[in-house]
Amino acid sequence: MRSIVVMNQKGGVGKTTTSVNLAAGLARQGQRVLLLDLDPQAHASLHVGVELPPNAPSIYHTFTGQRPLQQVRRMVSPRLWLAPASIDLAATEIELADVPGRESILRDALQNLAQEEAYDYVIMDCPPSLGVLTINALVAAREVFIPLQPHFLALHGLSKLLETTALVTRRLNRDLKVSGIVLCLYETNTRLAADVAGDLQSFLASSEPEAPWAEGRIFQTRIRRNIKLAEAPSFGKSIFDYAARCPGAEDYAQLADEVLQMAAPATAGLPPVTRAA
Repeated sequence: MRSIVVMNQKGGVGKTTTSVNLAAGLARQGQRVLLLDLDPQAHASLHVGVELPPNAPSIYHTFTGQRPLQQVRRMVSPRLWLAPASIDLAATEIELADVPGRESILRDALQNLAQEEAYDYVIMDCPPSLGVLTINALVAAREVFIPLQPHFLALHGLSKLLETTALVTRRLNRDLKVSGIVLCLYETNTRLAADVAGDLQSFLASSEPEAPWAEGRIFQTRIRRNIKLAEAPSFGKSIFDYAARCPGAEDYAQLADEVLQMAAPATAGLPPVTRAA
């Protein structure tokens, strides 16, 4: 099983769009995929047509120990399952403040789920902030994908994001690697986008070998700016169900192909937890 966090501390860069449509694209390729919505705004859940009524089982109940993931997940399309979010997730920061081992709750829940049912991919959509939910995702995963809008301010934010990932790698999860950067909202007719992609490539090539992003790659697939990608969430559909022939669907299908062709991490399964000193 490959466990992948899709994260960026900046909003509006295509994070949820990438989480949902990559998960849907992998499912279309015959993979069994579990999508975890870890954002209290529940945008990934809404994107696949799930809007929970009050008190319905959500991943909040997993974090608070009320329900295992087995009782929270639901199938939303062939081979694609969702563990939906609710606004209650916003309270986890306070509710878990004094809970021992709070950073490994999600990893333990996934370990428990894996004993009953195997998935090929677990895709985690994180909130645009570094809190207990994002830390849980980083502890539970082996890979980080970073959606990035190709402009220079985004490059500045990327350095902070990589520092955060390196800190989690050192203290909590030594198996965590930044394995891919996805260029989203890409405008093929601008020189700026190509320049930023070149700068990113140079940065990765010059990284220290021990850096958790040193083996990362910039995906060849560019997710072009496409109005259909913006429309699809309002219909509660992935881009493949909403507009299967549009450029956005083509791009995410190619991205799913690239992910499938990537070498998986050397060690399979979920990572062990290295407790902070």
